Amino acid sequence: MRHTVVERELELRLILSPEHAVPVPARLAYRTDDPYAVHITFHIDSEHPVDWTFARELLVEGVFRPCGHGDVRVWPSRTGRRGVVLMALDSPDGDALLEAPAAQVSAWLERTLRAVPPGTEGGRLGIDDALDHLLAR
Repeated sequence: MRHTVVERELELRLILSPEHAVPVPARLAYRTDDPYAVHITFHIDSEHPVDWTFARELLVEGVFRPCGHGDVRVWPSRTGRRGVVLMALDSPDGDALLEAPAAQVSAWLERTLRAVPPGTEGGRLGIDDALDHLLAR
């Protein structure tokens, strides 16, 4: 099965306080061979980028309403007249509140949903093929 990667470079804002935020270049990536997940790579001022992976469904829902709990929470908001998506990420190494432009995230998500429509993700995992191979032995 041929796999597709849907990527988007964009600039997020790391919210440090209500008055202060810093830009963070990032890459959103979706791979059809990992159909339930989205991957975000943050290019911060270090040698090594920071990678986060979480459910695509969480980001899709978070564009419209608050969702998630624990390590990843996503919700829509506004900055002035511009729609944004906020992502709260928590890890043992620290936590971050990131703001992404809603229009860019939504456009990228739409591309992922065309690549693998919701409800068809399981067919991309190759589980049936693997079972057929095992049972054929």
